Amino acid sequence: MRKKIKIIGSGFSSLAAACYLAQQGNEVVVYEKNSTIGGRARQLKKEGFTFDIGPTWYWMPDVFERFFADFGKKPSDYYHLIKLNPAYQVYFGVKDFVTIADNLPEIVTVFESIEKGSGAKLTEFMKEAQSNYDIAIKDLVYRPGVSPLELVTLETAKKVNQFFGNISKDIRRRFKNTKLIQILEFPVLFLGAKPSDTPSFYSFMNFADFGLGTWHPKNGMYSVIVAMESLAKELGVTFQLNANVDKIIVNDGKASAIVVNGETINGDVILSGADYHHSETLLEPKYRAYSEKYWDKKTFAPSSLLFYVGFDKKIENVEHHSLFFDVDFDTHAAAIYDTPQWPKEPLFYASFPSKTDDNAAPEGKEAGIFLIPLAPGLKDTAELRNLYFEKIITRFEKLTQQTVKENIIFRESFCVNDFIKDYNSYKGNAYGLANTLLQTAFLRPKLKSKKVKNLFFTGQLTVPGPGVPPSLISGKLVAELIEKN
Repeated sequence: MRKKIKIIGSGFSSLAAACYLAQQGNEVVVYEKNSTIGGRARQLKKEGFTFDIGPTWYWMPDVFERFFADFGKKPSDYYHLIKLNPAYQVYFGVKDFVTIADNLPEIVTVFESIEKGSGAKLTEFMKEAQSNYDIAIKDLVYRPGVSPLELVTLETAKKVNQFFGNISKDIRRRFKNTKLIQILEFPVLFLGAKPSDTPSFYSFMNFADFGLGTWHPKNGMYSVIVAMESLAKELGVTFQLNANVDKIIVNDGKASAIVVNGETINGDVILSGADYHHSETLLEPKYRAYSEKYWDKKTFAPSSLLFYVGFDKKIENVEHHSLFFDVDFDTHAAAIYDTPQWPKEPLFYASFPSKTDDNAAPEGKEAGIFLIPLAPGLKDTAELRNLYFEKIITRFEKLTQQTVKENIIFRESFCVNDFIKDYNSYKGNAYGLANTLLQTAFLRPKLKSKKVKNLFFTGQLTVPGPGVPPSLISGKLVAELIEKN
């Protein structure tokens, strides 16, 4: 029977869910509080420059292909993908960097040149990582987190020890060189937790990195949002922008309506792709499944301090994606997870999309995105933002052997306060709930409300976890659950 489904938010998971629910024959309307769709994946356009405000890494292309294939489409029907070569670069000091190629044989050669014997060890490690990827991405993550039994298969039984080990120990058992260890630990940071708190099984992220490569959609990650919006509209989905949802109304134990900009709008099913914690605050307290104490105890993925910078010249000695690991990795991680505070010397990431994409900046100029991972919930002031930009841009100049400060046309920033204001993000987190052992699969907040009928949730605070590909999967899972229920 055709249902009226109201979706809160228009991020990746909401858009994916909207497509699947419309395909089922439902009437689907998406309500977005901001003036453009995309949730965290919006764009900033200024003076001829274009920046992705949110995600900038396109990994796991097979997940995107699987999504579009469910509708008889291909990503190439909507956007053009460019495989980055090199994939990225990691700086450890002045003239001291490692360049990661776009194929495993070259990466193996680089590893071997840095640590004798590590090439063969990497080859062995990647076989295991690919095996885990095949189990996880092609099977496990497409399960709705309803029961622990979802994790019990013949394949996972063979790997049970990997759920109780951790990535950090696993890597250090094989490799001794600090640079190689940090490069191998880097991909799991996308899961939002320290490598020492991330199960060994998640080495599948290393296969996503070295095995499948790093890609760039022409015109940026927002091209994927535009593609999903186009697909959704083809399927009959309607979008309402500048539509702030103030309340979820429950009658007789069922979600029956939402209040949008003060107007009550009835629906048969309410699905929230907004921040899970915020979504529950739209309910009366008695209908909330998770308490404030519950959320406070959870391990959240980091927030971020981001800068979007227009330069009046081309920047040298960097790749499209560049990581700056010239300071102590563990000290910064402790400032995020152990004793939350602003890091004294932060690691940072820089993206220069105009290295690949002419549309990102005017001719002869460069678009730069700089990101510092931070603990959520930190004090966020203009003075701190300025201080930390000065810290990283000074190091950037030293490490890349060039002057760039005097070439800045403009600089915009985005941090904890903005994540809260624009996305109602709990403590200003950027990536959702971390994927630690006790926050995996059925141990994450549920897709289906435990207290209210016809109320569902999707996104990176629920199943399967943080990141863009998992968000697409989350949308599919919740749509299947709604159809089943």
